[in-house]
Amino acid sequence: MIDKELGKRAALISRAIEELLPIDHPKGLYEAGRHLVDAGGKRLRPSMLLLAAEAAGGDAKALVPAAVSIELVHNFTLIHDDIMDNADLRRGRPSVHKLWGLSGAILAGDTLYSKAFEVLGTTPAQPQHLLKAMNVLSRTCTEICEGQWLDLEFEHREDVAEGEYMEMIEKKTGVLYGASASMGGVLAGASTEVVRGLDKFGRLTGMGFQIQDDVLDLTAPVEVLGKRRGGDLVEGKKTLIMIHARGNGASIDAFGNRNASDEEIEKGIAALEESGSIKYARARALNLVKDGKGALEVLPDSPARSFLLSLADYMISRRY
Repeated sequence: MIDKELGKRAALISRAIEELLPIDHPKGLYEAGRHLVDAGGKRLRPSMLLLAAEAAGGDAKALVPAAVSIELVHNFTLIHDDIMDNADLRRGRPSVHKLWGLSGAILAGDTLYSKAFEVLGTTPAQPQHLLKAMNVLSRTCTEICEGQWLDLEFEHREDVAEGEYMEMIEKKTGVLYGASASMGGVLAGASTEVVRGLDKFGRLTGMGFQIQDDVLDLTAPVEVLGKRRGGDLVEGKKTLIMIHARGNGASIDAFGNRNASDEEIEKGIAALEESGSIKYARARALNLVKDGKGALEVLPDSPARSFLLSLADYMISRRY
């Protein structure tokens, strides 16, 4: 059921992107900006905005431009993230900087960032609600940068505490889901209590999503991931899995070794399984989502609220 609902909203958002982010002049800039946007994805964040708006009593279809703005911000962060990680692939496609170069990718990402606010401004909503949504999105972009900076800092540190990791993923990933849900409430004219509940729901489920993403990086097949398995491992990412494993004395030779062979990576993944660290991370993700779902008690029962709860479950049960 949730797959069908997500598919309907993803199609709505994709059609709106064609209208709101056309391939304009200079053509290369917009082709680079649309490269990952057009690669698809499930549009989870913009779909969350539409569902939250509907659950809060708003007209979800009228808020499609706001949902598109969330998708543009998300893709802006992916382009820049791939530059920082020097990643070759994203969603099974060559990353933007591999096709258009570093300068082209930076410009494409910056264009998506600025276009996100331009598109958000076209949303037919009351001015005070639109201004509040603008403030939420701008603050969120700052927090995403803070989270990315922390992630970069962690690469140069030997030890990272679990609490530091949780702060990092809240800012790098959780806040955009929080913004998606809370902006849906804001633009629907919901009360402060409902908006806060939606923000908490989005943040916590987004953090669970990120931990699940870390798990999938180690457990999903390459053809499903669309990129090399164990990428976080060889890049030396201080994920919750690695923090737990190292705290329990596990030794992973492939950790931080970008030249590790597939055999060495698989050996490292097996060691993380044996240490119980993947299982531990999975349990933390489940608990975060459980707490996030509890925050939706501020909303009355409705089909949209039920879909939000199902979406939260989907985010940590997905296999890609």
